[in-house]
Amino acid sequence: MAVDPRTPVVVGVGQFTERIEDPDYRGMSAVELAAAATRAALTDTGAREAKVARAVDTVFALRQFEISGPIPAALGRSNNYPRSVMNRVGGEPGRVVLEPVGGQGPQKLVCESGAAIAAREADVVVIMGSEAGSTAKYFADRDDKPDFTEHVEGQLEDRGHQIFSYVDDYTIQHGLTGAPVQYGLLENARRRRLGFGVSEYRHRMAELFAPMSKVAAKNRYSASPVERSVHEIETVADGNRMICDPYPRLLVARDAVNQGAAAILMSVAAARKLAVPEEKWVYLHGYANLVEQPLLQRSDLSSGPASELAAREALRVAGVGVDDIATFDLYSCFPFPVFLICEALGLATDDPRGLTLTGGLPYFGGPGNSYSLHAIAETVIQMRSNPGQFGFVGANGGIMSKYSVGVYSTTPAPWRTSRSAALSKQVAALPTVPVVKTPDGTGTIETYSVRHDWPVPTGIIVGRLDKDGSRFMATTEDAELVLLMSQGDPLGARIVVTSTANGNRALLQQN
Repeated sequence: MAVDPRTPVVVGVGQFTERIEDPDYRGMSAVELAAAATRAALTDTGAREAKVARAVDTVFALRQFEISGPIPAALGRSNNYPRSVMNRVGGEPGRVVLEPVGGQGPQKLVCESGAAIAAREADVVVIMGSEAGSTAKYFADRDDKPDFTEHVEGQLEDRGHQIFSYVDDYTIQHGLTGAPVQYGLLENARRRRLGFGVSEYRHRMAELFAPMSKVAAKNRYSASPVERSVHEIETVADGNRMICDPYPRLLVARDAVNQGAAAILMSVAAARKLAVPEEKWVYLHGYANLVEQPLLQRSDLSSGPASELAAREALRVAGVGVDDIATFDLYSCFPFPVFLICEALGLATDDPRGLTLTGGLPYFGGPGNSYSLHAIAETVIQMRSNPGQFGFVGANGGIMSKYSVGVYSTTPAPWRTSRSAALSKQVAALPTVPVVKTPDGTGTIETYSVRHDWPVPTGIIVGRLDKDGSRFMATTEDAELVLLMSQGDPLGARIVVTSTANGNRALLQQN
């Protein structure tokens, strides 16, 4: 087919991983990691690297943990991360953007870049991301800390971290200060919907993730290339301690990693001008970017309408069905997001095609907001090796708050539009649950987690008041209730909640 010269194509991908056990480990900065990945992507285009770097007019960069909130970076940082990276690879883009917090960001930015290229607002785009969590951990207790501070002049469109779009004072006050406890609430809500016991559900989570570790074990960019058995993943032990119920460590995204990834998109016209071989071109056939309702307002904490609609919409835009997909990479910070997409698409959790190309966040590595850029890189490589096949990337952000999907193939396809905005409005209009900030009275536990990562094991509760069915949050250090929550099954248990100036507290209701 004749291809419109404004059609966007992915023409280069690059990845880089620095492991602490590597003999040449030096504790690289986020800028250095992204520069290594961007150089790899420039090489991957098959064109003259310096010429492609000079042709880059737009850069989209993903935030690291160290700049994803109000806390200063412990080892210093660049005031203009994307320009610091491009200075190292020989590029001087006219526009650079720093994206907000969100694991959906890489796929969302591919969609945004494609639209900009199709609309003649850009010609050559770099998307980059990196995470230097291993470096931060390595130097935390050392006296010879490096200073990664850089001051770079030039334009920067900083969209802000926007972390408070996911959490607020109320949820923070009640312990929702990390991803494991947030997803623990969702996971236990799903367990309740399905009627599984605690041990049975943990076994199913381990069955879902064990095959991912096999993929990670063979991936040269994996931060933890070790194959894990179902038994090893589900068994709580010294090397697999509980983090937040229902998750032991081997079911939790591995974030203390040094990893970087990059992708280069350009118009077909630019690809021809820069002599990028056509066998490098990969097209985005379908995509969707949807936003979910705020966490506590969702009528069903065990579901994810936005992610489910995004998955189906991307396939619709691509004009293919789930049976036409050859490869999947489903965002796997925890089992919950993977389970939901499998349910939405009718995928068996042991589908022979597999559910990841990287190896998943607990095993390949969870480099913050940029994980799915690695998934996109692996998908592009697979599509080139198998011309005409389709690859599906599902990218999740926040507390199942935003979901972006891309469908890729080497088969030429025009740039298409999706119904993402209209579908997000449809999700926003779904029924909600009233939330009460200062509850007092009796109620039941709707879902829960236990924070084992705090000095004192603390129960985190989402409950419903008996008097009006409104939803509330509470915490508890009560020995009897924490014991039930950590060693029994508290779903549906009756509690008494009391509001205080320092948050809501819960106790078991005595008969």
